[in-house]
Amino acid sequence: MALVEIMRLWSDGVAAADKGDWSNALTLFTSIADPRSKICFNIGCCHLVLGDLHGAEQAFTSTIEKDAHLAVGYFQRGSVFFKKGKYSQALDDWSRCFTELRGNQLIDYKILGLTFKLYSCEILHNIALANAKLGNWEKAEKSIILALSQKAESRHGTRIEKAMQEILKQKDFPISEMPKGRLFQPNERLVEQLEKKDYLGKATVVASVVDKDSFSGFAPLQPQANNPPARPKTPEVLRTLQGQPHRVLFQFTPETLEEMEVMPGNIVFVLKKGNDNWATVLFNGKKGIVPCNYLEPVELRFQSQTQGTEAKEDEVTTPEQDIPAPPTSVAPGNVQDKPDTPVTKEKPPARSVESSASYIVKVYYKYTVAVQVSQKLSYDDLLILISSKLKLTPCDITLHFIDGDKEVQLSKDNVKRAWEQIADNCLKLKCTDAQMEQSFQKVEEEGVNHLKLEDNSEVTVTAIFNYEASQPEDLPFKKGDIIKVLNKGPIETLINIKHISVILHGLLGPPKKDLKNQDM
Repeated sequence: MALVEIMRLWSDGVAAADKGDWSNALTLFTSIADPRSKICFNIGCCHLVLGDLHGAEQAFTSTIEKDAHLAVGYFQRGSVFFKKGKYSQALDDWSRCFTELRGNQLIDYKILGLTFKLYSCEILHNIALANAKLGNWEKAEKSIILALSQKAESRHGTRIEKAMQEILKQKDFPISEMPKGRLFQPNERLVEQLEKKDYLGKATVVASVVDKDSFSGFAPLQPQANNPPARPKTPEVLRTLQGQPHRVLFQFTPETLEEMEVMPGNIVFVLKKGNDNWATVLFNGKKGIVPCNYLEPVELRFQSQTQGTEAKEDEVTTPEQDIPAPPTSVAPGNVQDKPDTPVTKEKPPARSVESSASYIVKVYYKYTVAVQVSQKLSYDDLLILISSKLKLTPCDITLHFIDGDKEVQLSKDNVKRAWEQIADNCLKLKCTDAQMEQSFQKVEEEGVNHLKLEDNSEVTVTAIFNYEASQPEDLPFKKGDIIKVLNKGPIETLINIKHISVILHGLLGPPKKDLKNQDM
C-alpha cells in the first residue's frame, strides 16, 4: 500500500476516534495492509474501548512483535491480561515494561505522536497489584514501596499510599491504566501534504501599458510605449531593531545552555540588564545571556542613498562639518625596540565572584545537571537542592569536590573550602548514590582478579575495540590506541586515567579482551 493511502486512512481513523466513532476508526485502521507497530497499537486501543479483550490481546501482541522495545505496548497488553484473569502473564508484561524504561523515571511519547507519559511508579503499582492477585504479598509490598520512592507527581503519592494500605490489609486495589482515547497521531507535515495545493494560483495583471487592462490569458506581444510616465519612488522604510545596540569587546565562551557565544566586534541588541551583571541579548535571531562588562554601547545610524543625495543637493556643508569625529578607540602604542620583549595583549576582565550575585552548581551524576543559586549555600541546603533535582533522597547521595589534585568528600566542615574552588562563578561537584557505590565495589572486587599490577610498575595497555563516550566522564578511544597505566589496582588506575569507562568497559563490556597487557 502506498504511503499516501496509509497516511490518509491513519488520519481518518484518528479523526473518527476523536468524534467517538470507535467502530469506524477500527474499520479504517484494519483496512491498512501490513500495519506498522503504531497502527497495531491503535487497533488494540479500539478493541479495548469496544470491550473486545481477545482482539485487543492480538493487536497488542502484533505491536510488540513489530517493535520489541515499545514499553507502552507491554503496559497495555499487561492490562488486557489482568482483565482476562491471566495474572502471571500480566506480571511478566509489566516487568518487561519496567525493564524497557532502562532506569528512567518516565517516557514521554509525545514526540512519537502519542499524548501519554508512562511513569515507572505506575508500572510498579501494577506489578504490586499482580503479585497481590497471585498471593505474593511480600513482593507486592516491596514493589509498592519502590513505587512510592519513584513517584513524580502529587496524584501518584495519594494513589500509591492507598494501595499500600490495602496491601497491608491484604486486599485488592484499582489498576493503573492509560486514559481512554489516547492514540498514536500521524505526522502533521505528512498529513498536510495529502491535500492538493494550487501553487500557481489564478493569473492576475500586475502591469500593463493599456489602461484598465484585466486580460490574464495568452495573447500576442503588445506594443511597448517609448516614453512611459515616470512612477513615483516609494520611500525606503527601515525596520526598527529591538533592544539597544552594543558592541562585544571580548570573546565569551558559554558554559550553560542559557549563555550565548559571541566574538569581539559582534553587534548585539540588549533586551534587559539584570542586577547580577548578566545581560539578555539578541544576536542572529537567538536570545541568550552575556556578561555586561563584555559589552559597549554603540549608536547605529541608518541613511538611505536617496536621502543622502537629497541632503547634498539641498544643504551646504560647512568646513566644520567636513572634519571627521575623533576616534573612540585608544591609539596603539609604539613598537618595542627590543625584539625579545613579548607583546602583551589586553585580556578580558575576569568574572570575579564579587561581580556577580548568582552562582552555577554543576553536578556530575549519571548525567550532568546545572542549578543556578543566588548565594553560597550551606551543606544541608546543597544536599537538599541536589537531591531534589536528581529525584533522590538526601541520605542516599554523597557529594565530592576537587581540592587541588585530590577528590574530597563534601561535608559540613569543608563546605566553605569547596566554595573556594569555584571558577567563573561555577562550583563543580560529583554525586554518587548507594546503587552506584555498590556497582563500584563490585567492579573493584572483579577487577582485583582481572588486573594485577606490581608495585611501582608502569604498564601500557592496547585497546582492541573502539569505544564511544556516552557520559561526560567517559574516555573515548579507538582500536590500537595505547593507554599508559600509572598505578596498581582498578580503582587507582581509574583515578590516574581520570575516566571510569576504560575500566568498566574492560571488565563489564564485550568479551574480556578489550585491554591486553603489554610490557614497555
